[in-house]
Amino acid sequence: MSEPLSLGALREMGAQRLRAAAAAHGPDATPELDAELLLIHVFGVSRTRLRSHPEVSVGGQAEYERYIGLLERRATGEPLAYITGKKDFWSLQLTVTPAVLVPRPETELLVERALAVRPQDSGCVVDLGTGSGAIALSLASERRDWEVTATDASAEALAVARANAEALGLSRVRFLLGSWLEPLAGARFNLIVSNPPYVAADDPAMQDPALRHEPRQALTPGPDAMTSLRTIIEAAPDYLERDGWLLLEHGAGQAAEVAHALVARGLRSVRSHRDLAGHERMTEAQL
Repeated sequence: MSEPLSLGALREMGAQRLRAAAAAHGPDATPELDAELLLIHVFGVSRTRLRSHPEVSVGGQAEYERYIGLLERRATGEPLAYITGKKDFWSLQLTVTPAVLVPRPETELLVERALAVRPQDSGCVVDLGTGSGAIALSLASERRDWEVTATDASAEALAVARANAEALGLSRVRFLLGSWLEPLAGARFNLIVSNPPYVAADDPAMQDPALRHEPRQALTPGPDAMTSLRTIIEAAPDYLERDGWLLLEHGAGQAAEVAHALVARGLRSVRSHRDLAGHERMTEAQL
């Protein structure tokens, strides 16, 4: 780059590079938006300034080379959240790393339903397999008097979640290392929530370029997509208070099987809810 390029030129150059790679990213690719967000991230300009003054030239060779490098990472399918290190979820901005799953918008349905079934100001809730802490911290931010616990089998994931809690001023959330409910012997909760891995290891969806960058253990429990869901359903009643709720995110085609397992375990008021795409994305049940 012999001289600084304008914001508009940099945005279009980035979008062209990502459009060329879009075929590998599927129908949900957003090359123009991704280029814009990377431009904002590297050059520190606001979205308003970028759109109102695209003719303004910014940065130098170092920033330009960094922008090109990040575009190349995105072109390979690496999630934008890993590149920028940030992801918005619910009302929070979370730090994310490759140690945790990138929080999905559809998981906000789990937060919404948790707040709906437990409207009380007090309560004891646990988030199983917390990852970045997205669900647990969203609930803690909405219900300041709830006792919130989060577990994860990954020490690296818990470190990310703890850092997010500290950054958001939600230090009262308790984090425990261990698989699902194992670290919680003797405890009982008004609400158990979880977004466990629910994709079979041989599912074609696992070939998505973006998923290759995410922790495999957070995506798939192995050959049987229902393994983690069944494990949680089997154990949960022993950790629920009377009239307590279990809320589970699951795959779009798993609602009936999850509901059957919940009924077989003796839970009632079993209901599934659809995400914004119309898929049955989560199921709730009461002890």
